[in-house]
Amino acid sequence: MFINQKEFINQEGKRIPYTAFKAFKNDQWIDITTDDLFANKTIVAFSVPGAFTYPCSPLQVLGFNEYADLFKANGVDDIICIAVNNTFVLDEWAKEERADRIHFIPDSNGDFARQMGMLVDLSELGLGERSWRYSMLVRDMLIEKMFIEPDEPGDPCAVSDADTMLDYINPATTKPQRSVVLKQIWKTLLSV
Repeated sequence: MFINQKEFINQEGKRIPYTAFKAFKNDQWIDITTDDLFANKTIVAFSVPGAFTYPCSPLQVLGFNEYADLFKANGVDDIICIAVNNTFVLDEWAKEERADRIHFIPDSNGDFARQMGMLVDLSELGLGERSWRYSMLVRDMLIEKMFIEPDEPGDPCAVSDADTMLDYINPATTKPQRSVVLKQIWKTLLSV
């Protein structure tokens, strides 16, 4: 994707903006707030343009789900995927990807993405307004680090992946060989 956005706003050192996400759990609508998700916790969060958006979103989900124990061993309390989709779509996507170690949060109207300075217009691709692809490390509501994909042609997924985040948190972490091989296969497929 190339949207000609000169530069995305890096929010490092700032507080997570307050947002109430609408989710449908246990047969009722609930609000999940950014306070619920980020207060008094260390969180790795990543954002994708939408569920089922190929080719990069499965790579991100696979990596973060696969490395969940490694993140936990390095002090991360939870991993969150935020997408501009409704709760029903995200629930189905989580099942499809077998991602049971990630919490999927519906930013249905793009309110969170907008406040983060990451809402982009992908109408040209038939997607409408969506979040740009990025990941971040948040400690007790403060954004410590962000990895924001560059605005270039295609669907870049070079820096918002699980490997980049884990290397930032602890460069000495040993990753499972299977994960390294899978990531190389994905990157090879994406470059063709």
